[in-house]
Amino acid sequence: MRSIFAVLLGLAACQTTAPTTENSGTAAAPATPAAELRATKWVLHSLNSQPVAPSATQQPYLQLSATEAQAEGLGGCNRFRGPAEVAAPNQLRFGPLLSTKMACPDLATESGFMGALQATRTYRISGDTLRLYSETGTTPAAELHRSR
Repeated sequence: MRSIFAVLLGLAACQTTAPTTENSGTAAAPATPAAELRATKWVLHSLNSQPVAPSATQQPYLQLSATEAQAEGLGGCNRFRGPAEVAAPNQLRFGPLLSTKMACPDLATESGFMGALQATRTYRISGDTLRLYSETGTTPAAELHRSR
């Protein structure tokens, strides 16, 4: 019995690091890896720092093809599709986006979203959030979250 206790005590003494974060004494939460720009469905969360009210039926979204220089999505009422170019890291530019022309109650959100896409020149991904910036913008023109 003493030998088992001695072995367990020896093994416990061999542990060199504790599973804690620096100076906090609590267990570290795993960091959320950044989502991929392509092949991720990005749901619109805000336009020009103003929240976009979620819709129960048609949530505006953007998705870039994993294999082609194409983007597609939903403006809120109308579907759209067109070219998307990633010329360098964190640079993104959309070509002419073609869309359907259905009437819907919230064309202001759709217009704002399409305008933000057309003005996009750079982007940043942080965890589950994609931020789109115009050429001179320091605040995002649009903020989208990865769909779950």
